[in-house]
Amino acid sequence: MARPWPLPSPGGLLRRVYLPWARIPAGRPVELAGRGTTYATDTPGPTPGAPTVVLLHALGCTGLLTWYPAIEPLSRRFRVVTLDQRWHGQGIRSAEFSLRDCADDVAALLDVLEVEGAIVAGYSMGGVVAQRVWRQHPGRVQGLVLAATSDRFRLSVAEQAFFAGMGATMLGARGVSRSRTAARATRTAARALSLEPSDIHEWAMHEFRSTSPWAVGQALAALGRHHSRPWLDRIDVPTAVVVTGRDRVIPPSRQIALARAIPGATVHDVDAGHASCVLEAERFVPAVVEAAVTVRARHLPTLKGGRRP
Repeated sequence: MARPWPLPSPGGLLRRVYLPWARIPAGRPVELAGRGTTYATDTPGPTPGAPTVVLLHALGCTGLLTWYPAIEPLSRRFRVVTLDQRWHGQGIRSAEFSLRDCADDVAALLDVLEVEGAIVAGYSMGGVVAQRVWRQHPGRVQGLVLAATSDRFRLSVAEQAFFAGMGATMLGARGVSRSRTAARATRTAARALSLEPSDIHEWAMHEFRSTSPWAVGQALAALGRHHSRPWLDRIDVPTAVVVTGRDRVIPPSRQIALARAIPGATVHDVDAGHASCVLEAERFVPAVVEAAVTVRARHLPTLKGGRRP
């Protein structure tokens, strides 16, 4: 029986593969009113009025670690924003991990940045959060880019058992996470800020280690409860789905099913695996740029027609 959601050792993985070098933008802690403090980057676009794209990261990663190869190429057309989601990197440390809270955090960040509406792009877990941003804050979403993601995960018996067991296990570890584990993760993330991007492997290792095992478990349990299929057909903003064709974590068939469930969604194929956002960036980045540009082009006529804010 195949084990769902394989989580390889980050250290071993990063020592064996080539990580692309890219300029890493500076970020800062951002206080979200009444919610807590997260870490965000805000890279200007080619003009002051450039449209904004918010990038949501994958499970166990940070905003920069998932998206750093794509930020500069996207910034040639967009203002590019990343953030660390709850219990990841320097994201908000709340009592519970909730995808609903993650989506509300995105809207709160847009308020702080004084951005009325944005294209929301999510990779893997980030794609699930992106779906929820539209669900909870439809007036703030100009379009969606959903990459290497799905609308639900508890499809097989193995996955159901895995998610249920992970949820129970991580609930018991919650007390530890709030103390030593959380503090250690925060200190590690803070040290990463002082690194220069010249050693991309060392920087990536720090980013990986800034997320505690408890956070990964809580996020996995939340993903196991997620099911957006009943309302996907109501998504009324331009949507692009980037399908990773050699994905062993989220099968391409599920990614394609997601696209088919959203009215008018376009499909952008990448012959790559689930970690292609970084490990096969030369293939993934052009596809995600194409997807974002397509979404923006489809959004412009709605602006002119006055049908959406």
